[in-house]
Amino acid sequence: MNFSEVFIRRPIATSLLMGALALVGIATYELLPVAPLPQVDFPTIQVSAQLAGASADTIASTVAAPLERRFGEIAGVTQMSSVSVLGSTNITLQFDLNRNIDAAAQDVQAAITAAGRQLPTTLTSPPTYRKVNPADSPILILAAHSDTLPLTTVDDFADTVVAQQISQINGVAQVIIGGEQKPAVRVQVDPAKLQTRGLTIEDVRQVLAVANTDTSKGSINSNRQSFTIAANDQLVNADEYNDIIIAYRNGSPIRVRDVGHAEAGPQDVNIAALTGDKPAVILLVFKQPGANVIDTVDQIKAAMPSIADVIPPGMHIDTLVDRTQTIRASVQDVEFTLALSIFLVVMVILLFLRNLWATLIPSITVPLALLGAAAAMYLLGFSLDNLSLMALTLSVGFVVDDAIVVVENIYRHVEEGSSPMEAALKGAREIGFTVLSISISLIAVFIPLLLMGGIIGRLFREFALTVTAAIIVSIVVSLTLTPMMGSRFLRRASERHGRLHNVIERGFEALLSGYRRMLDVVLRHQAATLAVFLATVGLTAVLFVFIPKGFFPTQDTGLITGLSEAAQDVSPEEISAYSASSRS
Repeated sequence: MNFSEVFIRRPIATSLLMGALALVGIATYELLPVAPLPQVDFPTIQVSAQLAGASADTIASTVAAPLERRFGEIAGVTQMSSVSVLGSTNITLQFDLNRNIDAAAQDVQAAITAAGRQLPTTLTSPPTYRKVNPADSPILILAAHSDTLPLTTVDDFADTVVAQQISQINGVAQVIIGGEQKPAVRVQVDPAKLQTRGLTIEDVRQVLAVANTDTSKGSINSNRQSFTIAANDQLVNADEYNDIIIAYRNGSPIRVRDVGHAEAGPQDVNIAALTGDKPAVILLVFKQPGANVIDTVDQIKAAMPSIADVIPPGMHIDTLVDRTQTIRASVQDVEFTLALSIFLVVMVILLFLRNLWATLIPSITVPLALLGAAAAMYLLGFSLDNLSLMALTLSVGFVVDDAIVVVENIYRHVEEGSSPMEAALKGAREIGFTVLSISISLIAVFIPLLLMGGIIGRLFREFALTVTAAIIVSIVVSLTLTPMMGSRFLRRASERHGRLHNVIERGFEALLSGYRRMLDVVLRHQAATLAVFLATVGLTAVLFVFIPKGFFPTQDTGLITGLSEAAQDVSPEEISAYSASSRS
């Protein structure tokens, strides 16, 4: 049975089929998301809890420890770490890659509920959890600042306006505010004055909590009318706190101004962010899984003029980090490499076959196979990233082999005197099984990558499946379109050749003559040849041991990340001043 005969005898149907394949590939290529690496979701959950005013040791022993004991009982937890700082703790749970993240979240919630009785009753807020992907980094980092407005006002607009509108853009997962400066009123008291009046800090705290509570006031009812008492006990300005009566001594009221003063300021003075040497509020933008990072960032930048219209005139939003710059450059470089590899393959085919149609027929296989692979990538939920594009580049050399074998066998029969139709039918029948076996052997090479587990397996599975899809499409094209075109366009070459053909032929003859002379030298010195071979193998083993090893090659992204530590008695103002002097 000749599988290719149906397609050889129906050239229009075959052409329409391949045209449809090309159109589907072009359409799906535009729909593929762009990312630096394949999307690999790590089943990770982060739990947060706050206890205002508590030291890191207190948080670790009274909040983090009970939670960690309960989390340790959850099945599938591969790694657990916690970071406790002043007033809060963050516990990160990483599960096995095969663990369902939704089921893990339910177990985490059950563990939090079970640990509730062991947690302090004075928690500022109950423990909360959220699903995170530690492999994700912000695709865009923005800085909001102003030379005229207070930073608390800038923070309010950044949180309620800028972050909200950016979050509504398609492809944005969340926007995190860094260096938050939420407005608050801070009451500074003098311990000596409190002691002279027989008061404590706790007395002041209780009075402030009661004086600033907005509760229901009830209503006034009569026979004819009913009035709801609408009064707000909440204090907004710092000056209003100075008039609060803390206690009475000897019949005289003691107010806040008698033992200290109230001032407006940020909620947490231990948090700060800078852009250059200016205080700012940082917005960290994260993308949704599978979203096109380049398209998402372009939409955010396109929305910035409309966002600027609804924020105060003195507020500015600058871009600090745009990760798409390196992603765009990387993708463009790989796409150029892909185009260059296709061009070089076509030139090599032309150099050896020295026939225009014999070169064009296998050359058509390359773009069709790559477009078919793009359609398969879309169906499998893959993205255009460094690994998938590398797979497409590598596939160029694989997919052209099948077509060359088919064309060469058909052209051999044409040169022997058969008509193009007879040569195509005979050549396709003879070479069909060979093409199939060659391609299956190539696919078998990538089976270990498909079966590899862990993070590396998830990353390289996309690479292996992309190459496999390209090879499968090349089999179909080589056994359908290639013999059909051969039956229509291949002709026996004339006896007289042009100047270019003769020049190339002389070059091959010179190359063959040089190889023959080198082979004679090698055969005369067999011992030396064997010694060179063994030395090469030994040197390869040595280099393999000493060569640096890593997960991915080092890449210059133009971003430097630093970490500084300071003692607890260093104020935020001193840290900011030191950072500014270091940058200058």
